[in-house]
Amino acid sequence: MPLPFLTADGAFDAQEEDVPLAHDDHDRWRRPYRPGPWRVAGSALLLLLAAFMLLATMIIAFAGAWAGAGVCLVAALSVVGTAVRMLMTGVWVSRSGLRRVGFFGARSVAWDEIGEFRTVQQPVRWLGLPRTVQGQALTATRRDGAELPVLLTDHNADFLSRSEAFARAVDMVEAWADEYRTVRAAA
Repeated sequence: MPLPFLTADGAFDAQEEDVPLAHDDHDRWRRPYRPGPWRVAGSALLLLLAAFMLLATMIIAFAGAWAGAGVCLVAALSVVGTAVRMLMTGVWVSRSGLRRVGFFGARSVAWDEIGEFRTVQQPVRWLGLPRTVQGQALTATRRDGAELPVLLTDHNADFLSRSEAFARAVDMVEAWADEYRTVRAAA
């Protein structure tokens, strides 16, 4: 079963320098980078826990306690949903704009509304926890000057201890922005 939210759809497999957007369908929302090992490991542990919970559900159901089996099934499915949502969080891009997907919601901004991207040194959250450390963050501002929430940091679950991957992701987001801001300006 293909899981499209896990792959970067060959974005980093393109060897040609003049093709920054190596995708066939630019209308689909896609992540311009691969999910990091911390995000994948956390989701894998949650899926392992869910497998044990589903096994417990089966044992409880065979014992005849249907109410307990139902509660256990709902809990296992919520753990599976949490694991999938953890994998989907991050920055997604398409022809229409930029989408920042969080755990509880998503926010989309059209390319026309974004003024500039900046990589700044600032205190950032370490793996999304309340603890902050000094790091780099990709920020964006709207054309009217309003600051958007931080898009990417080099200490989140995708880029912790992977500074080259952070730099590539920043370059890819900026390449998408440059491509579609110029396309819309010419149209």
